[in-house]
Amino acid sequence: MNLLINLSLVFFVLVALLMVLVILMQRPKSEGLGAAFGGGVTENIFGAQTTNVLVKFTTWLAGIFFALTFGLSVLYAHRGTGGESAFRRELMKQQAAPATSPAPATAQSSPVSSPPSSPIQASPASSPAPAAQPTATP
Repeated sequence: MNLLINLSLVFFVLVALLMVLVILMQRPKSEGLGAAFGGGVTENIFGAQTTNVLVKFTTWLAGIFFALTFGLSVLYAHRGTGGESAFRRELMKQQAAPATSPAPATAQSSPVSSPPSSPIQASPASSPAPAAQPTATP
């Protein structure tokens, strides 16, 4: 797979460079940047109908460029996941996470801290008053 990716990348770079050169060789209507790079030279070399040929060639190169871009994105996606989809990996993580999650930690007191208070403690205000006993008087 890596060999296919590397070959595609080399071809991708060559197509991109060739497309830049072909686009710069085209003669613009306003004689802008194309004239600076010798826009009239292409007519002398390739003939008077070079505009049609260069436009067709640019169209083909652009199509090849986008096809290679799509192909490389698919190849990189398969290389990164090992053949399985990223969506499937996320689902597997989410299903495995609840099964392997640790139990919530309970609050434990350290031996140095005060003893834990019991939930049922009698406060002086709520405890029943002792029954009054008759006192003997002499």
